[in-house]
Amino acid sequence: MRGPRPFRMFLLVILALTPLAQYFWFSRAWYLIEAVAWPEPRYLLQSLWMAVVLAAVLDLLVGSVLPGRDLWPWGRALSRLWLIASCIGYVGVTAVGGIEWLSRPAIAALPAAQQARVEPMRGTIFRYAAYLAGSLPVLVTAYGCTAGRLRYRVVIVEVPLTDLPPSLDGLRIVQLSDIHIGSFMPRTKIRKAVAMANAFQADLAVLTGDLISHDRDPLEDCIAELSQLRAPVGIWGCNGNHERSAGVEAWAQALFQRYGMRLLRQQCAEVLWRGGSFNLIGVDDQRDRTRTGERSPVLYGIETLVRKDIPNILLSHNPNTFDRAAEVGIELSLAGHTHGGQVRLALGDRQWSPARFITPFVAGLYRLPVPPEAQAADPGVRLHHPKSAFLYVNSGLGTFGLPVRLGVPPEITLLTLRAVG
Repeated sequence: MRGPRPFRMFLLVILALTPLAQYFWFSRAWYLIEAVAWPEPRYLLQSLWMAVVLAAVLDLLVGSVLPGRDLWPWGRALSRLWLIASCIGYVGVTAVGGIEWLSRPAIAALPAAQQARVEPMRGTIFRYAAYLAGSLPVLVTAYGCTAGRLRYRVVIVEVPLTDLPPSLDGLRIVQLSDIHIGSFMPRTKIRKAVAMANAFQADLAVLTGDLISHDRDPLEDCIAELSQLRAPVGIWGCNGNHERSAGVEAWAQALFQRYGMRLLRQQCAEVLWRGGSFNLIGVDDQRDRTRTGERSPVLYGIETLVRKDIPNILLSHNPNTFDRAAEVGIELSLAGHTHGGQVRLALGDRQWSPARFITPFVAGLYRLPVPPEAQAADPGVRLHHPKSAFLYVNSGLGTFGLPVRLGVPPEITLLTLRAVG
């Protein structure tokens, strides 16, 4: 079982609850179906229900039971969403039942007259609480799989860079990330995002990896749609971990060139804008952990790509490169990879996302100090302003694993550079 340890623990809990949860929902649905008066429809519903539950359970336990991924990806996805939502709903119903059981001694201690008044109301409250606890996870999941997954959000961010040359003040960058073209992200949805991005009339367009999910996904179709972005200083990109795992990093670079864009692979380029210039760096996906879970170095050899005389902007799919980028004086890093966790739960000012399992940089703008030795070409130069490095993590357009977004809408970002100090 792959993934960070907390994520693996979550999957183990789901696996452990699956038999109990499926028996619980199967028996209650079966009871409702038996109320159908006509035999033929009743037998049909019973057969369909048995097939759905059995396919979902077996798909989780042994995999590849449902029709092939190319033929029915939605079937596999929905079966897995059902397993998770039904397990959470089962826990909710069980918790309500436990509270109801604990309340019985208190009710029994009341005088008989009060018991007669309270007992019917107590039963009604707990019955509807159980209905809510059981159905809410399924309804929320259904929303995240439909509306939540397709409602694109525009995020506008200003990045205050110390000692940014006045000629670069106001440079506008539109960022798209984690497209994941495929069954859950058709070309029409990419076209919609491109049209929204073009409405910004940004100066620079960047794509921070994961255009596909698997090697069978139509990479060229995705790049063809993204080539319709409009930006005076060009469309630039970097590879993500899915391009690496699919073995299409070189092919993606070639397609970028064919469609008039540029994908940087451990490369840099000086980009001119309104009399000023900046150094744009792009790297392939950086593995910050080995297969055994141990830390591994990132941005190896990046020093040779960093300029001290002009600002640096790094395109790195994995946001865990930010610490190293700040160490070498890269003023702005743009990343994706996390999808914002695809699910974010908020309780007051506190927020939780499963992306916390893999990175402290889940989504949004982050800031780190730049060491003094990385701030000037001449170590003897006196620094007048403390310098900071910034990272922006885009929550992505598409999904992976499960086609659902809750509290993390698909994102199109417009970043504007501002000179401070």
